[in-house]
Amino acid sequence: MPMIDALWPEDALTPEAEARLVKELTDILIKAEGYDPANPIAQRVTVFHLHRPAAIYIGGERTNTIRYRIIPSAPEGQYTDESRRSLVRNVTEAVARAENRPSDDVASRVWVFPTEIPDGAWGTRGAIWMLPDIHALLAGESERGAGVGRLARRRLEKARITLEAALDAASAGMTSKP
Repeated sequence: MPMIDALWPEDALTPEAEARLVKELTDILIKAEGYDPANPIAQRVTVFHLHRPAAIYIGGERTNTIRYRIIPSAPEGQYTDESRRSLVRNVTEAVARAENRPSDDVASRVWVFPTEIPDGAWGTRGAIWMLPDIHALLAGESERGAGVGRLARRRLEKARITLEAALDAASAGMTSKP
């Protein structure tokens, strides 16, 4: 059940370009989560919220430079390091297509924050949905176990990062003088 919060000014794009961008970003997020964008269930449960900032400031000064802030949210376990990198690249390229400019011209104005919601904190339809439940909904009941596997993989990645940080801190503590 992907969700996208996007922020850009009202006049950033033509209505046609904006409609194409919203659709393309929806499909990019569904694909980043490992699902088929042609899946009608995935399309029905993917929600896109477009927010219109009243103003954008840089360094405390109001600017007319158009900026895009795109926050795709997914249940914990849906992203991999590679899917996050691909998501950021694909979103930036989609904005470039919407503006009809080279990617290098828009890259500095596009901010993408792939966000994972901890398992057990994704609520909709009056209930909490765990990743295996979401995966079963989007990929089929026979694939529920794959959702369990995705969550286990992500938690293992987080544990490795935490362990490496603890080992680095302990090593630094051994070499520093009191």
